[in-house]
Amino acid sequence: MLFGLNRKTSAEFSFLLVFPVMCATTAYDLLKYHNDLFIDANLLNLAVGFVVSFIIGFLTIKIFLKFLEKFTFVAFGIYRIVFRILPLIIF
Repeated sequence: MLFGLNRKTSAEFSFLLVFPVMCATTAYDLLKYHNDLFIDANLLNLAVGFVVSFIIGFLTIKIFLKFLEKFTFVAFGIYRIVFRILPLIIF
């Protein structure tokens, strides 16, 4: 947003930046645990989990981008600051 982009474009760019990292993490986990994951009994669970996660993630991103077109994160920022300082004061 420092370069003049709107909130929606900035969020889309952030999602694009995270894509290679998530792919690399997923590939690493698949290689690391391939003996445990690819047993016949787990293949169906793995496939269903992948499809459901993809659909929910896709829908969540669409809803989030529509939200960003109308609203800002000012309230969320204030909430984060207040609830980060509050425990410091209490404890």
